[in-house]
Amino acid sequence: MFIVVDASVWVARLVSEDVFHEPVKKWMSERLEAEDQFLAPSLLLAEVGGVIGRRTTSALGLRAIEQLQNLQGLQLIEMEHSLIQEAAQLAAELGLRGSDSIYVAVAARLDIPLVTLDADQREKSVYRITMIDISM
Repeated sequence: MFIVVDASVWVARLVSEDVFHEPVKKWMSERLEAEDQFLAPSLLLAEVGGVIGRRTTSALGLRAIEQLQNLQGLQLIEMEHSLIQEAAQLAAELGLRGSDSIYVAVAARLDIPLVTLDADQREKSVYRITMIDISM
């Protein structure tokens, strides 16, 4: 199974102090054992690097980017013009933040589920795409 994984989930996975770290770590391990494939727009690198760099140190933010780029179970989707157009339309129609709309656009385009810890993104997108709820 293919699953679009939002930056909020990756941050929780990579920051051991995050409140969702253990549940996300367990969920991701189970999904990888089942040979699921994680997808995300290439924006993921900037989002995760920025959040981790702000929460910890720039060195850890850079290390997180490198880990994501080398992770076997993650495929980054390039953000070409038509994807950005779809995301912009979804942002306007659903009232999504810009970066959230890009993850939703990837999931909608590929007709695969999205997992996020962002309640606003989940609530606004649930009628347009399939959501996986791992919030505990």
